Amino acid sequence: KKIKKMSINLNFEFDVEKATKLIDEKWEESVVPCLTEYIQIPNQSPQFDPHWNTNGLQEKAVELVVKWINSQNIPNSKLEVMKESDKTPIIIVDIEATTEDKETTILLYGHLDKQPPLEPQLWKDGLGPYQPKIIDGKLYGRGGADDGYSAFAAITAIKVLKEQNIPHSRCFLIIEASEESGSPDLPFYMQKLAPKLTNVALVICLDSGCGNYEQFWLTSSLRGLIAADLRVDITTEGVHSGYASGIIPSTFRIIRNLLNRVEDEQTGQIIDPIFYSTIPETRKNQTQQSSNILGDAIWNNFPWVQGAKPVSDSNFECELNRTWRPTFEIIGCDGIPATTNAGNVLRSYTLLRISLRIPPGVNAQIASQHLKKILEADPIPYNAKVNCNIVKASSGWESPNLDLWLDRSIGFASNAFFNKEHCFSGEGYSIPFMGMLAQAHPKAQFVITGVLGPQSNAHGPNEFLHLNMSKKLTGCVAFIIASQAKNQLK
Repeated sequence: KKIKKMSINLNFEFDVEKATKLIDEKWEESVVPCLTEYIQIPNQSPQFDPHWNTNGLQEKAVELVVKWINSQNIPNSKLEVMKESDKTPIIIVDIEATTEDKETTILLYGHLDKQPPLEPQLWKDGLGPYQPKIIDGKLYGRGGADDGYSAFAAITAIKVLKEQNIPHSRCFLIIEASEESGSPDLPFYMQKLAPKLTNVALVICLDSGCGNYEQFWLTSSLRGLIAADLRVDITTEGVHSGYASGIIPSTFRIIRNLLNRVEDEQTGQIIDPIFYSTIPETRKNQTQQSSNILGDAIWNNFPWVQGAKPVSDSNFECELNRTWRPTFEIIGCDGIPATTNAGNVLRSYTLLRISLRIPPGVNAQIASQHLKKILEADPIPYNAKVNCNIVKASSGWESPNLDLWLDRSIGFASNAFFNKEHCFSGEGYSIPFMGMLAQAHPKAQFVITGVLGPQSNAHGPNEFLHLNMSKKLTGCVAFIIASQAKNQLK
């Protein structure tokens, strides 16, 4: 069908059937083959690959994406790869407006760096991080959904508008290569690009999640993240456990004692109120709505062992826990040998990489220093040596309220391509760039969306990209870009 009038001063013709046909053809003939090739490149984010600046893997991924974008022949566009010697590369595509207003800009964002592959045996039989395979409409492999698809979706969305001769504002696509490390290189590039981005009206981020694959999901908030290395030393070297145990205390027991200062070991609740913020009523209402839509899928889509159960019996509380409350996890350790190499030794130290997710509204810099103070405070059991090194501290983010035109255009888009209403959802992870953009462009509207849905398992084994969802999301992005231009002209 054709959506001709949106009753909000947006008179334009958008042929959904024609758009769907182009998107399907483009994805099947061009995007999926290129993504398949991209998945085979082990271009880990700098935090996980000490040789990223010499092994050429980031450059290989960039070259692949650049070659594909150039092959699309977008009229009046300029592509540039920026690369400083000590920083990851960044792809810029500047597409000229087809309206009279040449300054107002839509900023589209994604990334192409990847999380580590994990051990091959953790992936299902026949799958692997760098062995792409399509099963039941899902493209398996590391980085396809997080976030390799984003550049292809953004450019294809603009191709839709070009084919139908639909006006659009200036579109400025940024694809970075350090997001999985907390985007340490992006502020440098954004400072250089600032003169080109003086009037950003809309930000479209394609690096987020979806509650299901049946409708368009809009991310309303993101949690922040504090990562720290907590180390406890008790001796200068390991000694025979039969000789020393009972005299020398275990560093594991000491570190366990320290962690109890942060987290209630029985409930998992974070103890100190500094790590909490007030949850707005609007977000509670949206969480209730998404909980009603998703039901038990909120928790039962995870790969539980038989008989295991979630933290709460309430789907609503589980969603609030995931999106608006602080949570704690140990994500790595040193000083503990693998079981195959475990001798009867009382170890000299234990080092844990700890991850504390914090809700929007909590200042990550202040909270991280408070965390360090809590863990290093006297009395330290047995006068052990304790050091808490803050590795990363990024604050969360809450979306500004949507303008009426944007809220309605998202609704039209979701109904047109999914035949269902759109839905809001907070997300428990971080996208550091959103906070940067919100500060730099306080009047901008934000559409944060993505394809990281149930069991897609970004960062884990068996990551997949839901292809049908990705195609429909591409159509929604095209419609939203068109709507923004018409709103500017109303």
